Amino acid sequence: MKKKILYVEDDPNLAFATADSLEQYDYDIVHAHDGVEGLKIFEKEHFDICVLDIMLPRMDGFELARQIRQQDAQVPILFLTARSLQEDKIKGLQLGADDYVTKPFSVEELQLRIEVFLRRSNGPVQVVEQPGIMQVGLHSFNFEKLTLTLHDQTQTLTFREAEVLKYLVERPGEIIKREDLLKAIWGDDDYFMGRSLDVFISRLRKYLSGDPAFKIDNIHGVGFKVRW
Repeated sequence: MKKKILYVEDDPNLAFATADSLEQYDYDIVHAHDGVEGLKIFEKEHFDICVLDIMLPRMDGFELARQIRQQDAQVPILFLTARSLQEDKIKGLQLGADDYVTKPFSVEELQLRIEVFLRRSNGPVQVVEQPGIMQVGLHSFNFEKLTLTLHDQTQTLTFREAEVLKYLVERPGEIIKREDLLKAIWGDDDYFMGRSLDVFISRLRKYLSGDPAFKIDNIHGVGFKVRW
């Protein structure tokens, strides 16, 4: 079955060219011209990933992502952002986006980013103890289902949050170099990727705050250490 992508872009020429090219990779592309239309479509159909421009009429990509995330905590959200608007990347991640592609982009780059998330959403991931499950202090972390559970309370993670957490908790007590973590998850370690990582670390600390023994320590000038 074809993977279904919600693509929200108001530039008709860019939208046509990008959608047409992505369809060559055997995706089912549903295009919306603005945020309001995109939300209405999302509410009626199931999508495997959402690709959202930020500068949209009627409802911008930030608000659209926020409302999508309220309805679905797991669907990957990929932002398209202009090169001159680097701070948009951080804001988008804070709203629950998983990744971003900077304009101008090649269709090949966009397709590779999309495929990363689609591959990770296919089938179970074997971790330890039980398939897909790790015991992280008092929490049960199900990487396959993207959930953290503590005392029957479950927090659903985004794909990127789960990836970062998995990388950290597989290395308890080790000093994890920041650049190693960035390259493992994002494939790069530039300045704004580093700021993106800080957003995810802050969110994970909040999610895991119910276990007072669990800590993600900052190692100044180096990276992080996880302990519980």
